[in-house]
Amino acid sequence: MPTIHGYTLASGAPADNEDWFGATDDAVVVLDGATIRTETGCTHGLQWYVRRLGAALLDGAADTSRTLREVLADAIGQVRALHVDTCDLNHPGTPSAAVGIVRQTGDHVEWLVLADITVMVQTDDNLLVEVDNRVSETAPAERAACDQYLIGTEEKLEAIVAMKHLELAARNVDGGYWVASVVPEAAEHARTGSWPTADVRSIGVCSDGTMRCLRLTTVTTYAAAMAVLAASGPQWLVDYVRAAEDSDPQGARWPRNKARDDATAIYLDFHPQPPTPSKAGPS
Repeated sequence: MPTIHGYTLASGAPADNEDWFGATDDAVVVLDGATIRTETGCTHGLQWYVRRLGAALLDGAADTSRTLREVLADAIGQVRALHVDTCDLNHPGTPSAAVGIVRQTGDHVEWLVLADITVMVQTDDNLLVEVDNRVSETAPAERAACDQYLIGTEEKLEAIVAMKHLELAARNVDGGYWVASVVPEAAEHARTGSWPTADVRSIGVCSDGTMRCLRLTTVTTYAAAMAVLAASGPQWLVDYVRAAEDSDPQGARWPRNKARDDATAIYLDFHPQPPTPSKAGPS
């Protein structure tokens, strides 16, 4: 695997981070737990779900004879089995997460995206971008209504909850959007790709909290985001987004549903440069 640089920043207390990332010698997994606005029918909570799904994905990705869709389906099934006796798995608000996986297998690098994790692959000639933003296409009128109110107001909260119910009704159904939850079949709808390892220079994997940079900062393109990751690293990009969020805490300039979002960025450098030798002589 390449050199891996990763950083995650919670929207509030570090222990409350609903993003998750992990890496092995051959794979990287990034998860973004979907913010809970309603009842869930689950006794465990979103962080429990995200951490167990991430561990199952890393373990499954080690078997390179299986496709990433198969790895994801099995991981969802494993976590489903962990709470099937204590939770209402038919509840529309059951915890869920967006998924991004990158794995090096032989002479190829492969990736998978389910929901709004962004994977950016810089090859010798192109920048390949994989992201599924179908969740943002649900309940358009209700989303527009949310944008009319400032963060922290009662009207904003009521509008968000109304929107969330419609969003959940469109989850993991044909014509809606697909995300990891309790339905292993969701993996069949993941977006996947691969590229010869020899032609890959770098890969960025980011949760949507980091990709707020496209709307809230001067980093307005995927190419610019990759350039920042390469030059300054994941923490710089995440901190830059956080500074923009904090400059507009009520969403007056940039309407949004959360003042801050958990943010995770991973940068995989397939051609790291060796340290430059010092030219200074002995003292």
